[in-house]
Amino acid sequence: MSRLKEKFEKEILPKLKDEFGFENDFAVPRIKKVVLNTGIGRIAKDSALVESIFNDIEKISGQRPVYTKARKSIASFKLREGMNIGIKVTLRGKRMYDFIDRLVSLSLPRTRDFKGIDPKCIDQAGNMTIGIKEQIVFPEVNQETARGIFGLEITVVLNNYDKEVAKRLYKLLGFPLKV
Repeated sequence: MSRLKEKFEKEILPKLKDEFGFENDFAVPRIKKVVLNTGIGRIAKDSALVESIFNDIEKISGQRPVYTKARKSIASFKLREGMNIGIKVTLRGKRMYDFIDRLVSLSLPRTRDFKGIDPKCIDQAGNMTIGIKEQIVFPEVNQETARGIFGLEITVVLNNYDKEVAKRLYKLLGFPLKV
């Protein structure tokens, strides 16, 4: 079992249950999935750079990503229907907990000028979206061989509908939220 999942089951679940008065373990919010996403619209023509980004996201997530396609053509952006415009990967289960553990304990502290995650990143449903400006903050990516610097978006999705409970869960999981 993942270190973070074990911590959730043994420490966080009972704490949230007592704090918010949940009667059942299944009423306590849990993380459903984590989605990593990046746009490649401007560099879609440079296939070597796109392949490098694809490989970096694969290393970061430990899972093969997929290309997202354009749904319709937009002439002013030189965009055609079916063109690759992004790369995303959805993590669930053990990989999800391992990724969150690495994100919180290794990657976010390595981010330049990082002062914590703004609570505005959490929406009303309790989902949190974080933007990372450089993929090289992840230890899996070698800084010397990285072909290009790109940003990515990380979305943590909960099965919760309460923002305050979600904030407390993120705090207990170790996310450095600003106060």
